[in-house]
Amino acid sequence: MNKNEVIEFFDKRAECWDNHSSPKADVIDKILSLADVVEGSTVLDVATGTGILIPEYLKRNVKKCVAIDISTKMVEAAKNKFSSYNNVEILSADAEKIIFEEKFDCIVIHNAFPHFVNVKELFETLSKNLKDGGRITIAHSMSRNALIKHHSGAAESVSFILPEADELACMMEPYFDVDIKISDDEMYLVSAKKQN
Repeated sequence: MNKNEVIEFFDKRAECWDNHSSPKADVIDKILSLADVVEGSTVLDVATGTGILIPEYLKRNVKKCVAIDISTKMVEAAKNKFSSYNNVEILSADAEKIIFEEKFDCIVIHNAFPHFVNVKELFETLSKNLKDGGRITIAHSMSRNALIKHHSGAAESVSFILPEADELACMMEPYFDVDIKISDDEMYLVSAKKQN
């Protein structure tokens, strides 16, 4: 798997992505509550796709949402939907590389983690974009087994197998203090605070 393959895969699917993406409202609500997305917070939405979670951030009255994706076609689709909001910024960017001047209260990676090529670089970079005491959350609104089955089709060449929650926690712990791990029939979530 390389980044160009990942970009090409998602660019090809951007136009019809929303036809196949219907977030489960109760699960998303639980994920964002555990992610500390609250009124007045600043959020970095990593691998936003077409901006599936942006309406949920807006419902929670976030101060600002910066949404990034490596697929320019996904970013175009998100911009078409949300460019009128002055507290939403949507950028084509590589989350493994981009460093922002501002630091965020919350970083959320939803339904995207297995598509990152260099996880160590991702965590190192994201730790630089998170405020001290801020929270990073990696979540999927389905079970780990369901996701593995989902990725066994067309997405197999552009994804790795999602690690067990304990294993992901170990991967994050050089940069973050993991304090929430959930892996059940409803969802998968590992969340951590930025080390001071």
